[in-house]
Amino acid sequence: MSKHRRYRSAEKTFGTSPGTLTYVGEEIEHATQIKFIEYNEREYHVNDKARLSTCQLPASGTPFVNWVDVDGIHEPKVVSAIGQQYHLHPLLLEDVMNTEQKPKIELYDDTIVYVTLKMLHHSRQRQEIDVEHVSLVLGQHFLISFQEERTKDIFEPVIERIKASAGKTRRNGADYLLYALMDVIVDHYFLITERIGEKMDELEEHIVNERANQQTLASLYTLKRELAFIRRTVYPLRDVIGVLLREESVIIQHSTLPYLRDLADHVNQIVETLDSYRELISGLMDVYYSIVSNRMNSVMKTLTIVSAIFIPLTFIAGIYGMNFDNMPELHTKTGYFWVMFTMLLIAIGEVIYFKRRGWM
Repeated sequence: MSKHRRYRSAEKTFGTSPGTLTYVGEEIEHATQIKFIEYNEREYHVNDKARLSTCQLPASGTPFVNWVDVDGIHEPKVVSAIGQQYHLHPLLLEDVMNTEQKPKIELYDDTIVYVTLKMLHHSRQRQEIDVEHVSLVLGQHFLISFQEERTKDIFEPVIERIKASAGKTRRNGADYLLYALMDVIVDHYFLITERIGEKMDELEEHIVNERANQQTLASLYTLKRELAFIRRTVYPLRDVIGVLLREESVIIQHSTLPYLRDLADHVNQIVETLDSYRELISGLMDVYYSIVSNRMNSVMKTLTIVSAIFIPLTFIAGIYGMNFDNMPELHTKTGYFWVMFTMLLIAIGEVIYFKRRGWM
């Protein structure tokens, strides 16, 4: 995230009262779209273009799980209307629209679980990581997912499993659906870390083979910033999942806890991978600077040897370049040849001496 965006975010929320719905994020042109999925073990219904009137709070004892998938959080009226229908706290809705909110979990009266986290995409066009703010609201028999902007439906695999009646999604409740959506996001973290690992292997090969340049150093710094950002995004998920595992809630079934523990293991694995990558990048930067330093020392060594060879030769040339009348060597016929021969012997002798000392 750029500094410009951070300053603009602060300006939008400065001075507003708590619970004020203010969208903080990039401008979005399309209108908010709502997808309503209703399912149980025997049947399912998917409405790709649902209206707010059809997304009502399910009655207690309903045999269906209701999933409201909201694409676009930039319209306060839509977010507020969903909050009123599902009796959501104003501070929860404020966090939904605040794309700068870090990953966290909030429990409201043991009836609502709110989880916010970040979806990471690799942008091939800009060669950087795109971040999407995702909020998940779990209640009794329902789940609401808020996506900042759907360039690609990240929850499509879960919808396909519901349609195919495959796996455990249709046989479990809304709490398992919460796990399934979080698991999809965590799986994308693995894809991002694998891409960074491939990039690091490429840079390591350049450095070891002494083909590194300033662009290599710039790429290392870019990866270092990306790793720091990803770690800030992933690390809070350990606390989020820890709360889901520790807190006893009527809407989190015991049958879902093993899956949450498995998800916690995945998050820990990603964090450990990121930490190892950070250490490896620091090591690669040290190797790069060592190679550059050795290269500079080699150049300085060559220049020093050349200077050492030419210093006595320059001294001799300087002596016979003086304009004195009484210099007998200047009047001999072979004086020039003897001086050149002496200078050649001195140069050869210095080269032999330097090689024996291992300086060349």
